[in-house]
Amino acid sequence: MNPAADAPVTTDTGSAGYVRRTSLWARAATGAMTAAVFMIVVAPPDRLQGDVQRLLYVHVPTAWLAYLAFAVTLLGSAAWLATRRQRWDRLAAASAEVGVVFTGLTLALGSIWGKPVWGVWWTWDPRLVTTALLFFVYLGYLALRRATIDPVLRARRSALLGIVSFIQVPVIHFSVVWWRTLHQPATVLRPSAASMAPSMLAALFASLAAFTLIYVVLLRTRIRLLTLEELAEARTAERPVAGDDVRPVAVAGGTSDG
Repeated sequence: MNPAADAPVTTDTGSAGYVRRTSLWARAATGAMTAAVFMIVVAPPDRLQGDVQRLLYVHVPTAWLAYLAFAVTLLGSAAWLATRRQRWDRLAAASAEVGVVFTGLTLALGSIWGKPVWGVWWTWDPRLVTTALLFFVYLGYLALRRATIDPVLRARRSALLGIVSFIQVPVIHFSVVWWRTLHQPATVLRPSAASMAPSMLAALFASLAAFTLIYVVLLRTRIRLLTLEELAEARTAERPVAGDDVRPVAVAGGTSDG
């Protein structure tokens, strides 16, 4: 199968595509600045944690967006197995890359917040451990893609791993319910009403909206780059290389290289 067989006819490289991409980036930047105003100006400092609590307005949305990114990888993987269309593999791969970035950001911000609040950079809390495991498993997913040359085999192996790996996401979410240790339980995604002040909740959702826009922009950008990479690889594979026209010289009793 040609890896670029179902690639779009255009890779959005014209002026119209440039305008669309610039518009998306502008909207994401506007969303980020708006969220910053909510986080810094609108939301008050926490009564116990002070301004350190504002880190959670980024920490929590990046964790949720990581969940979303890996859910998209799950859907893309299942769709590839069902249809064998390369666009689904691209979607799964691109979303996994963005998800790994968001998961790493979640871990880093959680560690920075944990030092002044918990007194440690890291602790073997089930939520932290399962999130770190998620990070390394999806790093393995990306490494698997890099290590597999054949595009069909790469897509099949990645799809299976992308589906199996997602089981970690509900485990992480419910880890604070199943194993009550240091990490606080959910304050928003829970059966009862959110236990946050309205202004803090507004800041959290403004940040969530901004990071959702950033996720969409990064996902579209990475899919476009993957498409261009596959088209370039396909053209390189079809291009003659030096030595193709060299033929062994026939000599009496055999060939020159025999």
